[in-house]
Amino acid sequence: MQDGTFNFKTNDGLTLLGRVWQTTGTPKGIVNLVHGLGEHSGRYAHIAEAFTKSGYNLISFDLRGHGLSEGKKGHTPDINHLMDDITLFLKKSKSLFAGDFPNFLYGHSLGGLLVINYGLRQEPDLAGLIATDPALGLSFEPPKAKLMLGKIMADLLPAFSMNNALELDALSRDAAIVQAYKDDVLVHSRISAKLAIELIDGGVYALEHAGELDLPLLLMHGTADRIASSKASEKFANKAGSKVTLRLWEGYYHEIHNDIGKEEVIACMIEWLNSHI
Repeated sequence: MQDGTFNFKTNDGLTLLGRVWQTTGTPKGIVNLVHGLGEHSGRYAHIAEAFTKSGYNLISFDLRGHGLSEGKKGHTPDINHLMDDITLFLKKSKSLFAGDFPNFLYGHSLGGLLVINYGLRQEPDLAGLIATDPALGLSFEPPKAKLMLGKIMADLLPAFSMNNALELDALSRDAAIVQAYKDDVLVHSRISAKLAIELIDGGVYALEHAGELDLPLLLMHGTADRIASSKASEKFANKAGSKVTLRLWEGYYHEIHNDIGKEEVIACMIEWLNSHI
């Protein structure tokens, strides 16, 4: 197939939009990307350009309730629905590319949390995982009243929607990136009570089960991330042991792949991929 978009159906009937970027000739491997909260897969075109130039196909999709995919904005019935969506996405990815290629699963922020949970819960047949600034824990203490409300509403009215309260200036030290995020009509600021609680619980689960990780993982985090905790990533790496390659980026904000110096971050991912094919 050519570079472009595709669709696939979830088990509960939603249509999700996917994007694919292809290298020239036979690929070294396939990188399957899961994006972060509130954003969409189209924000990773510059990474696709670097990956394809290095011999990798990059394929991604807009999570349910995000971008051009169907579903209530920022909502999921539970984390198992997201795990199932990733399974269907990986099946679709394999169907699009004929050949026995190494497959990697790469996620950022919420996507990083999901990728790590997927590796732990599903025991997938993959060559490795990449997680950047995964939301294993928050860098700030959420207001107790808001957290309590979220827990109550997650049970009583799971799709109840709130502002995700992301500090946009904490995304990147590059003001142009922050402004582009603000101007992007496919970006939204919603999170449901259920997704918020599932996100928190998913971080707890990952840290409790880190020692069970059975796949190589490149785990990278900006030390100045004011959204997702770099300390939680360090804790996960310490518990998981030799399977994890931990790289901390001093002074980088939440979107290390969009921050000043992003070229080094992307080059580090490509170098790690090359060492695992």
